[in-house]
Amino acid sequence: MVYKRYSAAAAFLTLLFGAAGCAASLAEAPAQSTPPGGASISVIENVTVLPMTAPGAFLENATVVIESGRIVSLDQPAPADALRIDGTGKWLIPGLADMHVHLLSDGLPRPPAYPTEAPTMFFDTQDIMTPYIANGVTQVLNMDAIAPSIGQRNEIARGDALGPHIALAAVINGGDGARGRVANTPSDGRQAVRDIKAEGYDFVKVYSGLDVETYLAIVDEASLQGMKTLGHIPDALQGQLDRAFVPGFGMVAHAEEFSKHSEDFTYADAARFAQLAKDNGTWVSPTLTVMRWIASETRSLDEMKSSPALQYVHPMLQAKWVQANRYQKNSSPELISYFDSMVVFHRRLVKALKGAGVPMLAGTDAMTSGVVGGFSLHEELALLVDAGLTPEEALTSATRLPAEWLGVQGDRGTIEPGKRADLVLLDANPLTDISNAQEIAGVMLNGRWISRAVLDDMLADLSARNTDMREQFEADKLMKRP
Repeated sequence: MVYKRYSAAAAFLTLLFGAAGCAASLAEAPAQSTPPGGASISVIENVTVLPMTAPGAFLENATVVIESGRIVSLDQPAPADALRIDGTGKWLIPGLADMHVHLLSDGLPRPPAYPTEAPTMFFDTQDIMTPYIANGVTQVLNMDAIAPSIGQRNEIARGDALGPHIALAAVINGGDGARGRVANTPSDGRQAVRDIKAEGYDFVKVYSGLDVETYLAIVDEASLQGMKTLGHIPDALQGQLDRAFVPGFGMVAHAEEFSKHSEDFTYADAARFAQLAKDNGTWVSPTLTVMRWIASETRSLDEMKSSPALQYVHPMLQAKWVQANRYQKNSSPELISYFDSMVVFHRRLVKALKGAGVPMLAGTDAMTSGVVGGFSLHEELALLVDAGLTPEEALTSATRLPAEWLGVQGDRGTIEPGKRADLVLLDANPLTDISNAQEIAGVMLNGRWISRAVLDDMLADLSARNTDMREQFEADKLMKRP
């Protein structure tokens, strides 16, 4: 495998001061996996299937036949020449989705010095996507998509890389343009939406700095263009939350977007917020994981430093998270208490959303400090169950419902004939304990089988190279370089 080279100092400074984007996947097929595109015919035999098509649905002793990357049947005999995968005592679920991620991408550490200047920092796409694949995540929604994101998605689509399906949401913000493209008038907001569509993005993400009229114009224009809007509730709507819920605002990206409108974090507020979403047909991605990590880091960095998943994070991000952690830097007793209260309130909000019948989507805000992509999705599922969802409801929030919201339910999200063979084979039943969703025997992506042994080798290789590179990304050394 060939790995790209890049400037360590430039890469660290870019992430330290706010660059964000997207990256994807595998340059070569692991030796023990099926080749790109999958074997011609594969069969998972004697397996219990959780199709996620309806509550309580399952199929015992199934024979799942996959051909050319698609599920052909769940009950036909296995063809004689098929690749056979033993599913005895195992459970098969659809590939998982993380509906709120941020992904590293190639870029410049500063404004370009001249019009044609090329990127000077590069990331190996496999390194970014290995933790997702190893954790059974076969779909992600990139919440900060930029131009390189489209190329990365194309790389996966043409078979040059192995990675999750990537949906792309481009950001529109107001103010001084600290994040995303800037729109400070309704006409500029509408033009930004038209640009986003013309450039090939899938969704419009609204951000906190928008003024009210520009926000409303963006949501309206996106609807006219046949695009969904999702994201933050602008700060300008403080005290008038109901105005945010207009037709076309399809998903709130954080539970925090509601808790910012509650003074005392009561269940009554949670119920009121849930009803606003329900009445407007707006879905919610609570992202419980990110707030739990923020609260932890505000108190201490000990948990993050000891996290087994940290070794799979690029050493540049490790340096940023540990040596330049803004939550720890700004910590105070008052802030610790505030974030702890938000963690509790977000559980109340999930309970209220469930009670109101608001669909919830599993998302983690991966790449925020402490939130390691792939691994974080399993933490989110556990937190959703802790907040009141059943294990089956939590799995639904990461399989069928994401496919429905993305508009790809005819292609993936459930296990049915004709659907894409994005599958996760588990060693134990996730309906009895959601942590069993981490007991992964293998992953199938587009019909390509990747065994547990191969996944472990990929993770071990990534960890070793990250360790080898760690010293060059130490913040104090980088800052002293000319």
